[in-house]
Amino acid sequence: MRDYYHIKINLPGGIASPGFLKKILTAAWAANVRKVKFGSRQQMLMTVHYEDMRFLESDLKKLNVAYETNTNRFPNIISSYCGEEVFRTGHWLNAGEYHSILDSIDFQPRLKINISDSNQSFTPFFTGNINFVSSNDPHFWFLYIRPKQSNVVFKWKDLVYTNEIGRVAKVIEEEMLENQDLDESELYKIIRGNLHYVSLPASSDLELPSFSLPYYEGFNRYESRTWLGLYRRDEEFAIDFLLDVCTICLKTRIGEICTTPWKSLIIKGIEDQYRSEWSGVLGRHNINVRHAANELAWQTEDYPGDGNTLKNRLIRHFEKHDTRTFGLCFGIQTRCKSEVFGSVLVKKRALLKIGGVGFLNVYDLYHTENFNPNSRTHILFQKGLFGIHLGWQLERLCRRFNNLRALENGRSLLTENIETPTATQIVKLVHQCPDCLTIYDPEYGNPGQDVSPGTAFKELPEHYCCGTCDNEKSLLQPVEMTLSNSLTLHI
Repeated sequence: MRDYYHIKINLPGGIASPGFLKKILTAAWAANVRKVKFGSRQQMLMTVHYEDMRFLESDLKKLNVAYETNTNRFPNIISSYCGEEVFRTGHWLNAGEYHSILDSIDFQPRLKINISDSNQSFTPFFTGNINFVSSNDPHFWFLYIRPKQSNVVFKWKDLVYTNEIGRVAKVIEEEMLENQDLDESELYKIIRGNLHYVSLPASSDLELPSFSLPYYEGFNRYESRTWLGLYRRDEEFAIDFLLDVCTICLKTRIGEICTTPWKSLIIKGIEDQYRSEWSGVLGRHNINVRHAANELAWQTEDYPGDGNTLKNRLIRHFEKHDTRTFGLCFGIQTRCKSEVFGSVLVKKRALLKIGGVGFLNVYDLYHTENFNPNSRTHILFQKGLFGIHLGWQLERLCRRFNNLRALENGRSLLTENIETPTATQIVKLVHQCPDCLTIYDPEYGNPGQDVSPGTAFKELPEHYCCGTCDNEKSLLQPVEMTLSNSLTLHI
């Protein structure tokens, strides 16, 4: 018999009314649950002792609350609604549009559905199996399909009208679950043959913004009101604190509490007259806000594992070495079939397994293509790292990202400002390390590695590496050097 059970309660779109949430939390408190979590798909999670489980189940059934025990057959619908109004995009998408979509999904999805504003980067776009992303045409949405346990994403040929999203999602899910071998053209043909829906041709491509994680914690002003972001370092929220949050929301006529994919909460619409009362709630429960931005940019798996412990250790390493992580987000995967969101991914694996139990764990370090967290292409950076080496290898990867961005910015500035080289200017091709910026110049060679002057880069032996940080030859990038010592990427 299990000692504890894991309970999952979906909050569609990451939206919960304070009254609904308060009823669930009161039932959990009565079952001796003292803390809850919010998962990466914006759902509520709690762990219940087996002796208290029957009482909680009884109360949840009385409240007509759907839940799952130790399973995830029905993934939560996630949306970017949590950032609507807060991180302004100037887009046509508004609160009413989100609610119309969620109301149209009148079934319990068995595949992951994402609903995203194309002008934000706070919530992921393609972590779902059925991904709707807003287009530039008001009330019409791009649709991207990702088969289960796959990193292949393909674009639907139509833009789907807002009020049709529920019907389209339901039929697509049924077909994908019934026949998992369908390719994109076969799936489209079947859906179009069986379902008539309002649409437009998806003639243009989706243009996503560059990733930048906004700071989502603490009290923040917008328009004439304030929003509050709440993050907990251990990812756990005390129920007595959340009950007080629900109470003050009901008292001050705040109708919604939003969960985010970063396992945090956002409360919108706090009026100035109640600001001190909200501060009092935080103080009474000793809730700290304004954590460092690099601590907020991490995702770990929802259920128990050592991901959160590892995250905290790596964050301390970054703080100690004052590492710049702006523009990056990090995910830690400790189980092979779990999914996490991030531009840098740490994947744990066991070198040895006996009886299904892993021993001697190591870590593989990946980054996504162009360090875009919405990319499904993972590029191996380092393999088989022991925990003691993980921090400085992550730091090295951060430096690579920053150097690449610096080179790209330098290239764009030079493209705008530099004149075409004249015949009197000397331009030569050299190769530069993306991590430490060391240059290999064939004119000088590399005496430290017995490479004589005049040796072209292509003539270097395959085992040649950067003379400063030992990066492989294949990682060195071609750049053009002029007499003015300007460097531009060689296209």
